[in-house]
Amino acid sequence: MDKIVLVKKDFINSRIDRWIKRNIRQVPQSLIEKSLRNKNVTINKVKVKSSYKLKIDDKIYLNNFNPAFSCHLSKKKKYIPSKRDIKDSETFIVEDNENFCVINKPYGLAVQGGSKIKKNLVDLITKNPIFLNSKPFIVHRIDKETSGILIIAKNRKYAQLLTSLFRIRKIYKSYLSICHGEMEKNKGLFDGDLIRYDKDKKISERAITNYKVLDKNTNATLLILNPVTGRKHQIRKQLFSIGFPVIGDSKYNFPENKINKSKNLMLHAYSIKFMINEKKYEYTVNVPDYFKKMLLIKRLTLFKNS
Repeated sequence: MDKIVLVKKDFINSRIDRWIKRNIRQVPQSLIEKSLRNKNVTINKVKVKSSYKLKIDDKIYLNNFNPAFSCHLSKKKKYIPSKRDIKDSETFIVEDNENFCVINKPYGLAVQGGSKIKKNLVDLITKNPIFLNSKPFIVHRIDKETSGILIIAKNRKYAQLLTSLFRIRKIYKSYLSICHGEMEKNKGLFDGDLIRYDKDKKISERAITNYKVLDKNTNATLLILNPVTGRKHQIRKQLFSIGFPVIGDSKYNFPENKINKSKNLMLHAYSIKFMINEKKYEYTVNVPDYFKKMLLIKRLTLFKNS
């Protein structure tokens, strides 16, 4: 017998696969895809794809769809932050209001958990008092190894709004990076295709980043970068592809740079700005101490008020 769920206002424009993960169980994407193909999950009794966006009063039919015991993820050990971890997370908070918060994420902390990742920002920040009457909605991500600014929505309305602003490129981000070698051009544009793989499928995606050199010498270059697109590892891949990999990057680097390498990735999400209802929002977070130390080692100077 089908179980029928009426879509509520809070879930308008949510993808059906994300609705399942949030409301039923964190199941593998492959299981969701298979269930949709086999019509174990339908919308208004009609077969849909995982990308289908829910509408108000849509009826979700769940036909023998109960992945609670078939999903290996249900057995995973969840990260439970200690009181000390929760207390320390208060230092991450740059801005907090009723609709979103701005976090200064430290190096080495993943935004979300995964098969090999337990400690993560989402599980940590959920226990923070600022989410006492709400829950975090992730609208963008930065790498585990990258430090810096991150916006987290506190309700579905603002999650959808911020996601839309990212999609139409109306949220502007700046990154600071120290890379190996001396770049010749003082400013320019990286514009080309980046390759990634989804299992055995090769995917090519256009990636665009504006950059400007803030300081340089024969050993290193300090850059400020403004990504236009948001591809995975975009800045790291682009700098590596032109021969100037980020210092401390263990994935996109040359063998000679991995000898006595920095344990920290010298890539920092420095600022973010956007506009909502004609109100401007702009946030900046200073670089961490290890970044400042590398600037001294490489004899580079950051702009004023850093």
